[in-house]
Amino acid sequence: MSSPNPRLDLTLDGGALTAQLVDFPSVSGDEQPLADAVEEALRAFPHLTVERYGNNVVARTTLGRTERVLLAGHLDTVPIADNLPSYVDGDLLYGCGTSDMKSGVAVQLRLAATLSEPNRDLTYVFYDCEEIEASRNGLGHLATHRPDWLEADFAVLLEPSGAVVEGGCQGTLRVQVTLTGTRAHSARSWLGDNAIHHAAEVLTRLDRYRARTVEIDGLEYREGLNAVRIDGGVAGNVIPDECVVTVNFRYAPDRSQEEAQAHVREVFEGYQVTVTDSAPGALPGLGRPAAQDFLAAVGGRPRAKYGWTDVARFTALGVPAVNYGPGDPNLAHKRDEHCSLTAIAEVEERLRGWLG
Repeated sequence: MSSPNPRLDLTLDGGALTAQLVDFPSVSGDEQPLADAVEEALRAFPHLTVERYGNNVVARTTLGRTERVLLAGHLDTVPIADNLPSYVDGDLLYGCGTSDMKSGVAVQLRLAATLSEPNRDLTYVFYDCEEIEASRNGLGHLATHRPDWLEADFAVLLEPSGAVVEGGCQGTLRVQVTLTGTRAHSARSWLGDNAIHHAAEVLTRLDRYRARTVEIDGLEYREGLNAVRIDGGVAGNVIPDECVVTVNFRYAPDRSQEEAQAHVREVFEGYQVTVTDSAPGALPGLGRPAAQDFLAAVGGRPRAKYGWTDVARFTALGVPAVNYGPGDPNLAHKRDEHCSLTAIAEVEERLRGWLG
């Protein structure tokens, strides 16, 4: 493992820098040491103006270019799953955060360090708490307290996208469906009403649910409505009087948050439904001139983003944005999470060609 407070070496190639970042644990809520290291590394370059708010670090060029592009990535990871330190096997780098999204952050840092005279002014944003509830999201805090730092003509979020452009993102909604009953001794169960048993109907509705597939701007978005947690029970000899089923709805960006909530309440009509977390999706917007220019520069066939990303936050700010990073989204959060070293180099090269 790395020393407690290592320095980042931005002269390393993208793969080696990714490994250094991965070996710098930064589970959501514990990003301060990594944010300190990112800030220290970036302040070494005179062509950058570096500012910080909390554990969010922003570096900008101020060359008077006619266009400003923002490159963003989050510093946090999901909890470590016995997958540190990192290691290399052939072309693959393994470890927590390799795909989501320290490979993308490494590309950002490499570009920030080496593009002193870009053809557009650049803003690099490194933020915390993306992998947890929306209220703690560092980019959201910047949007509220330092919105001028996020002003741009176009944004690229280096979330894992398999080195192809992924447009928009799904919205996400979490609700709790609460079932009630009557507590009693389990030896006299007829005197009670088992709340856990009432969950059977909720689970049946979910099992029978048929999710939509929606095409928007030529991209196909698949929805999903799933139970992700069940809580209930008092003791081994007690009929429980409450059971809570937590449900996650991932929905296409043609639905608003309000429409998504209304749909879920309709599915669970007759039950108490409480919204616990909600974040809107983002339409792909690939027809906009900035997005078309970017697509032409990096190539490849775009696809829909499955999952929520901060592209939605940029969309709300009026900044056209896409997802484009070297990580594989299908490997995010997995115990054997890994990223292709070739993909890291390719994404850096394509972005450098576009911005250089």
